[in-house]
Amino acid sequence: MKAVILAGGYGTRISEESQFKPKPMIEIGGMPILWHIMKWYSHFGHNDFIICCGYKQQVIKDFFANYFLYNSDVTFDFTNGGRMIVHNEHTEDWRVTVVDTGLDTLTGGRLKKIRRFLNDGESFLMTYGDGVADVDINASIAFHQKSGTLATLTGVLPEGRFGVMDMEGERITSFREKSKTDMGWINGGYMVLEPQVIEYIKEDIMFESTPLETLAAEGQLSCYKHHGFWQCMDTMRDKEKLEKLLAENKAPWKVW
Repeated sequence: MKAVILAGGYGTRISEESQFKPKPMIEIGGMPILWHIMKWYSHFGHNDFIICCGYKQQVIKDFFANYFLYNSDVTFDFTNGGRMIVHNEHTEDWRVTVVDTGLDTLTGGRLKKIRRFLNDGESFLMTYGDGVADVDINASIAFHQKSGTLATLTGVLPEGRFGVMDMEGERITSFREKSKTDMGWINGGYMVLEPQVIEYIKEDIMFESTPLETLAAEGQLSCYKHHGFWQCMDTMRDKEKLEKLLAENKAPWKVW
């Protein structure tokens, strides 16, 4: 089953780094967050990726073009006409298709543009290139297959960033940290989709708007509820949080 990763946006809310590279290529623990996402999918046996690029797409292509070289021990021998000797190769069992889906294309348009790279009649996985989680990918696939719908998205309960005031009239009765249940379920990505969902994309629009709304109205959209870890990387504060988890060996998504 192929995994599609949306990696073409500008990432303006983390412009401190995205001015130099696409947001999915911003590093946590010395490797792009895109790599972390792919390692998680690979952990569940899904190694065939389609990367939807746009903004600074050459950075992503360069990364994969040189991945084998950068992760192997090599000798560059210039004494015999020039040759490269690989001593200790380390790479991934991945097949990666990197597609330039346009600079300003919206998420629905990006999906539409990679349709030809999907296998006919086969379900596919899809997520965003800026967040990590410990979602059980294969359990979400099994849930999707049992649901019988065309699309399943993973629902998550995000952590609140601000304190909550419980009130009676104008009097504050308690002041506490916001809990996950205060926020409600949101779309956490990590979707399982049937190829037919692309037919719901009539133009270059956000996939999360009319296509998903129509699927929901037709009873074709299910939610796989994930109660574990999930964290997007929208800001430098988010990046620093993920860096801290890795440094303290507390990263739930680290499976290597």
